[in-house]
Amino acid sequence: MMPGVSLALPPPPRLPLLRLLPSLPPTVRDAEVLPQLRRRHVLSGYRVVGQPWRRYVLGLLQLHNQSLSVWCLLLAAACAVARFLTFAFLQGGGLLLGFRWRGPEGWGLTLDAASLPLVLYTSSAVTHLSCSAAAILLRPHSWQMRCWLRPLSRAGAAAHLYGGALALHLYAANSAWAQSTLGQGFLPAAALLAWLCCAPCCPPRRTACRVLAVGMAKMLVWSPVAHRLAARRWSSDSVLQLHVLQVALSLLSAFFSCCPVPECFSPGTFDLAGHSRQLSGLLLAVATLAQQEALCLDFLRRRPTVVREFGEQRLLLASLSFFLCLPLASAVTALAARRERRRCGAEVEQRERH
Repeated sequence: MMPGVSLALPPPPRLPLLRLLPSLPPTVRDAEVLPQLRRRHVLSGYRVVGQPWRRYVLGLLQLHNQSLSVWCLLLAAACAVARFLTFAFLQGGGLLLGFRWRGPEGWGLTLDAASLPLVLYTSSAVTHLSCSAAAILLRPHSWQMRCWLRPLSRAGAAAHLYGGALALHLYAANSAWAQSTLGQGFLPAAALLAWLCCAPCCPPRRTACRVLAVGMAKMLVWSPVAHRLAARRWSSDSVLQLHVLQVALSLLSAFFSCCPVPECFSPGTFDLAGHSRQLSGLLLAVATLAQQEALCLDFLRRRPTVVREFGEQRLLLASLSFFLCLPLASAVTALAARRERRRCGAEVEQRERH
């Protein structure tokens, strides 16, 4: 009898860099995490609570019930940056956004005022997507951390809301709408509603106030698109089609964010892929990219006339208002996070006593 020959291969050598990464604990079921960190009808795929910070950051490399949401948002942020850089430095055969070095007599960097709203919109979109991804990735650390991250995510959404309102007002609106009463008070109203979206409210009415503020803000921000849609056929304007697509995707994202569909029909089936939060994040990412593309095309169409129509000083003041809103939103976010942490601490202490 001939001796048996083993075909088993030796285990592959572990790379030295991988030895520095901590081993991630396996995901657990919903009964093993705090009730405040659970999702309705999502029964498994949760990460262990109370782990070191780096393990939650390395959650990017782990398959859990929020992996697809985080990756969709981060990839959308990277695509937004890549699209902006491509548009600014390659499309049209030059530096379209007006970043040009002066001659040797006076070196410096000049900036076209007409391009500032597009720069601010891209910055706000990337901030919103990144803050949302960070909030999802780090929220399982603890219930208190969830209370800190939720206002941060809302502040990013408020910045994106006002950045979109600024760009739509200057690039996408018709002249008739811009000169109307709604157009004259558009930016102050958008700033107020953006602030209300992340403002702290009384606990019993917090959700209702925020939903009302977000709904009113979205209706206001989409009003230039609605007026433009009423003035001409959307099928004859490819840029308007992108705006309509962005509105439709945003509405679908809001629907899946509020309604646990499809996991409510089959709990446990869509834990790792396909539940409502993942669908909402995917639709939000695609809607943001669609709006960015539409605004880039609107910018190319309106750039020769936007300075003449609004004036360079008004464009600079409108762009400056974005930076004035950011400290206010940050202060509101800090206040909201402080109140949330105090309330969370009181709830945890009361739960431990019982």
